[in-house]
Amino acid sequence: MKRVVGFKKLEAIFKKSADLDLDKSKADQILDIVEKKFQDMLQVGAERCHKNERYIITEFDLPITKGFQDSIRKFQTLKEEIELKGVLEFIEKIPPLRHPVSPKLEPKLPDYIGALILILAQVLKEVGADKRPSTADIQRAKRILDLTL
Repeated sequence: MKRVVGFKKLEAIFKKSADLDLDKSKADQILDIVEKKFQDMLQVGAERCHKNERYIITEFDLPITKGFQDSIRKFQTLKEEIELKGVLEFIEKIPPLRHPVSPKLEPKLPDYIGALILILAQVLKEVGADKRPSTADIQRAKRILDLTL
């Protein structure tokens, strides 16, 4: 199954954003978390869009906090691009959203994925994960993200 981002890109973002080395065997665990959080964001966006009697998900429908905005900007400074094609393919394979994503929002979605990866890497670093995060570290970071995102 194709992931929203490949291992090399994931590894580069982890290294640049938190100075963590990523073990390839942990990549699927990490991408499961990132993809689930992204899917959650899109679902909240679809619900907000529907409640506001609109028929297309815009940037303003997504649950973006100031901290998330800061993480997007930090991700952009890393100069690591995530391909829009992979993000759109991911959206096609998840359960259908109640409303489609705006064409104006689509080009911004790779930065949201990048920000989620960056946030997960930084949470791992903050919880004291080793240079190579363990499965326990990743699960701890997942629980934190589940509480906050």
